[in-house]
Amino acid sequence: MLIKGLYTVEEFRQTGEGITATVRLNKDHDVFKGHFPGNPVMPGVCMIQMVKELTEKSIGKTLFLNVSTNIKFMAIINPEIHPILNVDLNISEVGEQIKVKNSTSFGNTLALKLNASFTVAD
Repeated sequence: MLIKGLYTVEEFRQTGEGITATVRLNKDHDVFKGHFPGNPVMPGVCMIQMVKELTEKSIGKTLFLNVSTNIKFMAIINPEIHPILNVDLNISEVGEQIKVKNSTSFGNTLALKLNASFTVAD
């Protein structure tokens, strides 16, 4: 995990096309003290890193983000109000690329949609 202690994986389930994970954000993590003081918001770059790490866990390989064709931040994630995130990853291998379609939500609110392509970092 690149940013230790930012989140914990509470559930990790393989599906036919990828994984479904439930993660808990650590509202007391230092990243939220600066982003933003008094009104913590999950940084977008941290969300992308979390998607990468969950994909790596699913396929058992270290990855490098190659291309992101579509990133839509749909809702602000405040870890004090919505500490539990549901992360769905549709993962496919196309040639040398690992393609990921992600949707991340809290409750019934879609927070992130992401399409990305990773290469294996060997």
